[in-house]
This record gives sequence, structure tokens and C-alpha cells, in this order.
Amino acid sequence: MLSEKNTKLINLILLAFVGLDLIYTVIVFFFPELWFKTIHGTSYSGTQGLLQRTGAMWAAFTLFQLIAYLNWKEKPYWLAIIAGLRFSELAADWTYLYFAQDLSFLGRISLFVSTPTNMLVSWIFFKAFVTSEQMARGPKKPPA
Repeated sequence: MLSEKNTKLINLILLAFVGLDLIYTVIVFFFPELWFKTIHGTSYSGTQGLLQRTGAMWAAFTLFQLIAYLNWKEKPYWLAIIAGLRFSELAADWTYLYFAQDLSFLGRISLFVSTPTNMLVSWIFFKAFVTSEQMARGPKKPPA
């Protein structure tokens, strides 16, 4: 089992991402104008449903991270699943940052810090998964 400090850190990160992705989902589906004003500094332009598609992805992230939060201590593979989920976002936000025509200061900062944050969180979760698996197997025995 991981140390109490690492267990608390993982729980805190999972809950923070559940909360963040839930907020994103609600804003994108119910208040798209607020999203565009906050992130882009412009009015909502109804981009062919792309914003809602992204919201659906954040809803899936929320669900998987909540499942992981509830189960990872007994089933550490959930940490590897979430590591992969967060890792899948590494290129997305910096690509968005590069190509978006209009971004507010908050939008630029948020998109800029998201990639290193996802990289760090992916590493923490994967390292915790590997450590949990190694502890479950016990010490390596020398070859006979």
C-alpha cells in the first residue's frame, strides 16, 4: 500500500479533477456563452457543436475519475487508466492555444499550464500504480 501522504495526494488530485471537469461540463452544456466570454473573450459563435463535443469528453473524464476515486485503493489499475486519460490530453490544449484566433488572458494561461499539469498528474498516477503493483507482488526473489 502507498504511504498515507501519497494516498491523500492521489485522492485530492482525483477529486480536484472530478470537480474541475464537472464544472467544465456544466458550463459548456448550459452556459456556452460564459465559456466563450471567459476563455475566448468573445461572444459564443456556435461552432458546429464542437464545444459540446468537448463537453461530452469532459463528462466522460468526470465519470472515469469518479470511478477511480471510489475504487483505486482496491483496484490500482484505475490509476493507470486515469494516467492514460490525462496523458491523452497532452497535445490538445497546446494545439488549441496555437490555433485559436481569440483567447482571453485567462484562456491563454489556462491552456498553457494544462499540458504540464496533465503530464505531472499522469506521471504521479502511473508511478503510484506501478508502486502499488510492486508492493502487491512482494519483494523480488533471486533466481534459484
